[in-house]
This record gives sequence, structure tokens and C-alpha cells, in this order.
Amino acid sequence: MSHLTPEPEDLLDHTGQRRPTRGMELSARDLRLALAFHETGHAVLGMAYGMRVERVDLFTWQDSPSEGLFATGATTWDAHGIRPWRFAAQCAAGEAAQGRFLRERGLWTAVNAAACESVHDRELAIDVLAEAGLLLGRSHAPAGGKSWATIQAVARRSVALLWPRIHRVAFALEQHNTLTGDEVARLAGLINPAPEGGA
Repeated sequence: MSHLTPEPEDLLDHTGQRRPTRGMELSARDLRLALAFHETGHAVLGMAYGMRVERVDLFTWQDSPSEGLFATGATTWDAHGIRPWRFAAQCAAGEAAQGRFLRERGLWTAVNAAACESVHDRELAIDVLAEAGLLLGRSHAPAGGKSWATIQAVARRSVALLWPRIHRVAFALEQHNTLTGDEVARLAGLINPAPEGGA
């Protein structure tokens, strides 16, 4: 199977900083599937909320033959018009879907749980909500706002409701490395909204 190798910018977060990597106690295929479920969680919940998905990518690479396999993913979307709290929930959906996959496979260990935590998704949600004048707390609910734990709970419930759809898309992503938003929509039985300003 050929794997998609990331460009340097594919490894950066929304602030331009390199996303941290953590080791997982997984076979190569389970590592790819774990990340495929992560990206699919974002894509399927985002689409269910009315967000346009452009594409979803799964990257796998080795920096050197002596090192283990690295994997990450990217979901490209247009969130124009999505309600900010729903945007935050789709940010949390990647971690929720990845965690559910690992639990169902009997792969939920302390090491894998720590690697599952997606700080860059949380920080993206905090920054986007701040731009909308809303407060999202990392460890508490600020006055007039919500906590990340509350958003994670919403994401877990939503992922559970969408699980068969997420499951189909994630296995297709692991097989093909890249799916367009329209392919995600077809596999998930959802509608990918038209581009902003499009017909």
C-alpha cells in the first residue's frame, strides 16, 4: 500500500507551530486507523453540523529506517456559518472518535490515552470562539462560557450517534489516504454543503 507523505506545513497547527507527536503502542495498521478515525470524527460531525468538508488526508511516514512509523491527518473545511459551539464540538470529535476506536479494539492503554489527547484541536477551538467573543476554558467553565470538558462530552455523544457513519468513512480513509468532502458525504450518507458563494 502506498502512503501519503506530509509536506512540512501539514505538520503545523493553526498558529504555525509544529504539532507535538507522541508514541502509541499500536501496530502500523492500527496507528493508521486510529488517526483515520480522528480525522473522520472531525469531518463527519462537522458535515452533520453543516460545515463544508473539502478533503481529509491521512499521512504516514518514517524520518529514518531506525525510527517507528509516524502518522497524522488533516481535514480541510469551510466553517462559514457554523455556530461557534458546534465548531468547538467538531474540534473535540477527533479525539472522541479516536478514543472510541481504541477502546473498541481493546487498545486503550495509558500510553495510547495520553497520545490521543489533542491539544492543538482544543487550542483551535479556544481561539476561534474567542474571535466570536465566547469563552472556552481549558480546565473550568469561565463566567458566561463553557469548559472544554463540556465540549468533549457533547462530542462524545455526537460521535456515538454518528458512529456507523464515522466507521465507514474511517476505514475508507485508511485504505485510500485521501477522501474528498463529497466522498465523505457519500460514504456517510450526509450532504456536503455547497462552497460559500457557489450554486
